[in-house]
Amino acid sequence: MVDVFMNKKLLKNICDARKAFSLYCNAGVTTVKKIGDLPGYGMVCFYENGIADILLLNNVKKKYCVIYDSTACDCFEVHKADGTKCIFRPSKQGLFYSSVNNDIVLVTTVEIKLINSLLESP
Repeated sequence: MVDVFMNKKLLKNICDARKAFSLYCNAGVTTVKKIGDLPGYGMVCFYENGIADILLLNNVKKKYCVIYDSTACDCFEVHKADGTKCIFRPSKQGLFYSSVNNDIVLVTTVEIKLINSLLESP
């Protein structure tokens, strides 16, 4: 499972992945060949033709404390080591998102399948 970004303004050090891999989504299958560094988070896949920037909740919770409150605010709070937090609220369609410098980042529990490992040695 991978995090996928299409907005290069949010990434640093975009480069070729060691191996290209297939990414499966509701629109079909595509080949992803690039990765980039999301500052404060780590490496993510870069797919310029994507329609959204997506962080998988399963990956986010491995790096940060994630709290979900379904009653008070119906949001995911991602608590960072520096004491700040990022809030993901649901859209009308039910996808949780956060606005980052007027750009949108989604957090999802949907699994994305990989054929080849992104960071596998050549």
